[in-house]
Amino acid sequence: MKRSNRYITAVAMGFLPVTAMPAAAAPAFDALSGDHSVIQRDRPALIRGRADPGEMITITLGAATQVVTADAQGRFQAGFAALTKAGPIALSARSDKGQVTARDVVVGDVFLCSGQSNMELEVRNAQDAMGQIRNSSDEQLRLITVPREAADQPRRDFASGVSWKTAGPESVPDFSAACYYMARDLRKTAGVPIGAISSSWGGSQISPWMGEVAQAAIGRADRSAMVTLHASDPIAAERAASAEWEGWWRAATGDAVGQEPWQPGSTLGWADVPKLGPWEEWGVSALSEFNGMVWFRREIILTAAQAAQAVTLSLGTMDDVGRVWINGSPVGMSAKAWQPSSLTVPPGLLKAGRNVLIINVMDNYANGGLLGPASDMALRFADGGDVPLGDKWRYVVAAKSPPGAPRVPWADVTGAGTLFNGMIAPLGAIGLKGVAWYQGESDVDLPGYADRLAAMMAEWRDQFRAPDLPFVIVQLAAYGKPTTKPSESGWARMRDTQYRAVAADPHAALATAIDLGDPFDIHPGEKQELGRRLARSMRAVAYGERHSASGPQVAKAIATPDGGAMIEFLGLTGALQTRSAAQAIGFELCGQAADSCRYVGGEVEGLRIHLAGDGQPAVRVRYGWADSPVINLYDEAPLPVGSFELPIGTGR
Repeated sequence: MKRSNRYITAVAMGFLPVTAMPAAAAPAFDALSGDHSVIQRDRPALIRGRADPGEMITITLGAATQVVTADAQGRFQAGFAALTKAGPIALSARSDKGQVTARDVVVGDVFLCSGQSNMELEVRNAQDAMGQIRNSSDEQLRLITVPREAADQPRRDFASGVSWKTAGPESVPDFSAACYYMARDLRKTAGVPIGAISSSWGGSQISPWMGEVAQAAIGRADRSAMVTLHASDPIAAERAASAEWEGWWRAATGDAVGQEPWQPGSTLGWADVPKLGPWEEWGVSALSEFNGMVWFRREIILTAAQAAQAVTLSLGTMDDVGRVWINGSPVGMSAKAWQPSSLTVPPGLLKAGRNVLIINVMDNYANGGLLGPASDMALRFADGGDVPLGDKWRYVVAAKSPPGAPRVPWADVTGAGTLFNGMIAPLGAIGLKGVAWYQGESDVDLPGYADRLAAMMAEWRDQFRAPDLPFVIVQLAAYGKPTTKPSESGWARMRDTQYRAVAADPHAALATAIDLGDPFDIHPGEKQELGRRLARSMRAVAYGERHSASGPQVAKAIATPDGGAMIEFLGLTGALQTRSAAQAIGFELCGQAADSCRYVGGEVEGLRIHLAGDGQPAVRVRYGWADSPVINLYDEAPLPVGSFELPIGTGR
């Protein structure tokens, strides 16, 4: 997979616009190469830092020395041969301006943990936090958390200062629980210092973590092009994205041009907004548990002097996302999830007298609406004046809430490459032992996840210069309303997709979390066992230990003479076992029709499960096929069998 010349230049030369560093007394190391840092053993070491532009720097790592020159932006980097011996190592840099020494640098194994909120969830918010934090001191375990940043182009630096910290009661509470418990468990067997990097963002889809190359690999180069346009001409990019959204709306609803709800003369059943805040809290029965679209409207009276100025529109937080029009012309869409949004009003949209502001707010999960606060909502003019917008709103529930509304590709958690640019690109070509990935909840019911995951893994391996870089993927935990009869499940489909994506990659493994979930909490607190399972998988794919990397996984289903099926498995440790019942529960036999599935019990026969025929057609079998299934089938590790669906074959 080839990178564009623009991308290669950005990576090699320090990424995108960077202001030259002011004169410094001595060179300085970047955070990843600074105090308490961990250098990956058995891979080439890359040391990066800053100095005055054009300055010659001598870098010493152990017994090796490299002389490099800082570029025009004051950046330097030096590559060293792979270090095979784990433990402390000396690192220093000197120039005519002075010398700097990085303290307490070690050689060991470095792991990157990434994904959405279940990877981001901190130790202090997981189960048994107090006891685990109290006993967390380990000078040979080092932690670093990448700050959140969405960016239109790949960044050379992190959004704010970061540094390696040794594990202990001061550093562990705010670190990723899943990542910490994985790294802590690996420390028990690796016998070397461990570095753990957490780079996650709650609510994020996988697309923002896919850079330009990965986007192109799945046919989304146009999305990357839009993000690039936004970096240089935000108004033009907003105009193009608005045209796309409006075209989608007309195609999805049948509305004619000029008859859409965002037109100032639209004759909808507008009612007064009771108060700013979630519409679930308005006391309106139709909105008490509503997920979908609501239209908001407000009139604004301006003077000619106000209308002629450059204007910023601040609307507070629009949950989940809001698209805005003034006088029937598009302004833009909020790009920051669950954060206050501000949009630049294109010149010429405002006029003296009456102006009509209309917002479409789309909510997919939990609360929705214009959340305010009122102090954040205003038209703000270039001369310092403003028109408050914290009251006098009207609303109407959308008659139609079509699925699949386009989002702007420069958004943070739904964009195209924005989190890769801000939170992965700054890692450069750091050496890694493996990557742990816990994400997928936000991609449920979005087709093509396996292709997106494969493209992302390929691109990250390219960046980190490790074509065989191991990935361990967490298979989604149970969450959602328990079911009492067979039904379709987006979460089960995602688990099955994750398994198939991992099975297609020789350097990937699966850590199943299906039994660690909570039907009432999308963020289950049991992260210690998850960490142990991540570490177990990592030992197989990263360290070559001879045990099943992904635990028990379905292999095939063969028709039996009684009209049922025999299910065979791979990756078992010992035999199959059932918990709290003589039979395995959670199995379904299905015919061709979507509504033909029915529950059946499974009889354990050593390494196989027999599903007895029930006199009805059976052409496929499902297991754990629910958002939050009740299951009881394990191997002797013990690890659970995750959700799957497969056809029933004939013969061996």
